[in-house]
This record gives sequence, C-alpha cells and structure tokens, in this order.
Amino acid sequence: MNKNNFSNFGLTVFDLKKLKGKRKIKFVQIDTLDQGLAAKEAGIEMIGTSYEQFKTHFPKQLKGVHFQFGLRWGNQASAEEALRASMKAMNDGAQSIYCPMSPSVVEVLSREGIPVIAHVGLIPPKITLTGGYRAVGKSFDEAKMVWETAKRYESAGAFAIELEVVPGKLASEITKRTSLFTISLGSGSKCDAQYLFSADILGEKNDFLPRHAKRYKTLFKEHDRIHNERINAYKEFINDVDNNLFEDKKYSVSMDDEVLNKLINFIDKK
Repeated sequence: MNKNNFSNFGLTVFDLKKLKGKRKIKFVQIDTLDQGLAAKEAGIEMIGTSYEQFKTHFPKQLKGVHFQFGLRWGNQASAEEALRASMKAMNDGAQSIYCPMSPSVVEVLSREGIPVIAHVGLIPPKITLTGGYRAVGKSFDEAKMVWETAKRYESAGAFAIELEVVPGKLASEITKRTSLFTISLGSGSKCDAQYLFSADILGEKNDFLPRHAKRYKTLFKEHDRIHNERINAYKEFINDVDNNLFEDKKYSVSMDDEVLNKLINFIDKK
C-alpha cells in the first residue's frame, strides 16, 4: 500500500479487502465534525455517518481516513433512488456506502461500481421482524437466516457487511467463510473491523447504553456543566439590562453635549 495514498486518502476499499484477516480495523460512527476530527487525530481508520446535506463537507475535512456515508433506511424507496443518492454521496467524497436495503438493490448499486456495506442481524428500523432490540442468530433458524442473508449480499456484490448483535461464534464463521469484509457491532471480536458509535464511546448522552457498547468518557457531564454556564450567562445579561448597565461608558459611545444640542435644535426647527 502506498504510504502517500494512505496519508492523503486513507484506506481504500481495495486496501480493506487486502487487509481482511490480517489485522483489526477500527471503525466509528460520528454525528459531528468535531467527533470526526478527534477520531482521525486519535488514529481511527474508518469513519462513517449518515448522508445528509449539512455533512457533505465532512470527507474533505477528514482526509486520511476511509470515509463512509450511510443511506438512512426509508429515505430511498427504490433501487434507482438509492443509486442516485449513492452516486451523489460518492461524488461528495465517500469511499463506501452503507445501504440497509435488500440484496436486489445492492446488486444495482454494485453493478455501477458503488462499494456497498450491507447489514444483517439487529437492524433498528426492522426490529418488528425480529422481536425488538435483541440478539439475532442464537437459534438454528435465525443463525441460518443470518448466514444465508450474508451470502445473498455477497452474491449481490457488496464488499462488506455490518453484523449487529449477532453471536460472536456465528460472526466468526461468516468472517472465515465469505469474501465479505465483516464489521462487528456487538458481534464479538473476530470480524475484520470493530465498530462503535462515537456518542457511546464519548458518553455524549446520559441514557441507556447498549450491552455491546463501551463508554470511555462521560462528556454528558461536561455538556450539562456548559449548559448551566450558558443559562447563568443569560441570567447575568438579563440582570444587567434591568440595571441599565449598558449606559456605562464602557459599553456605549459618548457624544459631546454641544453637538447633541445643536442636532436637537436643528430637528426642532424642522
């Protein structure tokens, strides 16, 4: 792998395929550019986020990592819509596209050269099909379903697949028995990449932490502190307004009384 290519462009899909089974890739989801910049500086190799208009500048700001834009399930209702969105996302700088739609849609994207990351196991928008937020693949029938779905995505041309809350042993077998670059989110440590959400890693929110996630920091405490500081600053401003602080020479511009009186006389005569 060309070192200059890595430093400027990050790991390409070609590179990721070559690294399958060689070493573990570190992959995080981000919500903000600040998260992405910190992840990049720390040495994270893959960064992903949902494809939204206000994020289209992220890839340019995060050169040196493999950047993935994700299509939100439900935003596209056909292969043509997904293809159009994927092409735009690639033109905006993505190196791969997460697409949680069916293998038939993935096949259309793949034929046009879109590097697709598919998804099996626990898929949040589809949890009614698997009975809520729970592990998928512990029974024979479910394990078979996960395996067969992964193979269909492989045949459709996906280069990678996210395995979410799938038993680690099953994820390991899929990793060994397919050409797919596997990404573990709560599916053990034997996949080709380990994936977590930045909000969980950083402790951005003081709410439920999924079993598969690990909180390394508690930034929500700092967010709360900053929020309270904002409130206090606004209260102080309100108090200053009520006490006419802004008449103080420090905050206002002075004017010579003679000039003012001359203006008043001029106005009054008009």
